[in-house]
Amino acid sequence: MTALPANDIVGTKSSRRPTGLLLVAAPVLLVCWLIIWPIISAIIRTVWLPDTAGERRFSLETYQFFFSDQYSINNLMVTLWTTAVTALILLLICLPIALYLRFATNRIAAYVQGLAIFPMFVPSIILSYAFIRVLGPNGTVDLLLNAVHLPHIRSPYLTPWGPVLGLVWDNIPLTVLILLSGLGNVSNQSIEAARDVGAGRIAVLWHIILPRISNSLLVAVSFTVLGIFSAFTLPYVLGPAAPEMMGPFMQRTFRDLNDPTTAITQAVIAFGFCIVFGLFYVYSVAKNRAP
Repeated sequence: MTALPANDIVGTKSSRRPTGLLLVAAPVLLVCWLIIWPIISAIIRTVWLPDTAGERRFSLETYQFFFSDQYSINNLMVTLWTTAVTALILLLICLPIALYLRFATNRIAAYVQGLAIFPMFVPSIILSYAFIRVLGPNGTVDLLLNAVHLPHIRSPYLTPWGPVLGLVWDNIPLTVLILLSGLGNVSNQSIEAARDVGAGRIAVLWHIILPRISNSLLVAVSFTVLGIFSAFTLPYVLGPAAPEMMGPFMQRTFRDLNDPTTAITQAVIAFGFCIVFGLFYVYSVAKNRAP
């Protein structure tokens, strides 16, 4: 079989390059139109404000107001707290589930996987209603405790823990699937070799499994944080009226207070926190694709 000359190979690659660029042009333009441009437009709108004469000027008044307003700071803090606690609980719950699904060989694993994926098909509003009916005041748990003459428990409904429980349940499927995909890179041979030299379960987990799935853990946390930080339905229905998470806070500022500039400022600040975890995700993807 005759090999092609080097200049023919270079010419072939050069001729294919415009075709590849044309294939990705449409989605790139769509992302720029629907995502990049609205972000740039929002930032410009919050720093280029009209004065009393109607002329626009550069100003950071809206950001100064946000970080000087205690109510806005409280809403940001409760959002960060909810995001951190929910992400931590999700890892503590989903990592054992993913480990069991990866190494289990019995039929029960199929049922466990079905139960773990089931919340993906339940709409958030239905989940909120079920949460209220089960854990809310005079809900199923209260009725069962009353039937056996036990004291009532304090319901997490309309407290900061309400959105945490709802968001944990809602994000279990995606987190389990991401971790399970990462565990596919862990070979049985490496685990068996570690056990042959006397490594216990904790040592295997710490030295063999976790280093192999570090990127998957980072991706799972990034997706979880991005989803929780922008959540609206569960915090709006299950959370307290004050302080509230950024999603309901932005919606109320825009609709009830009729203040779109302040609402956009809140959105830009929320985007600033989310972009940090977005960069972690991009770094993880780029690291995996690096030669």
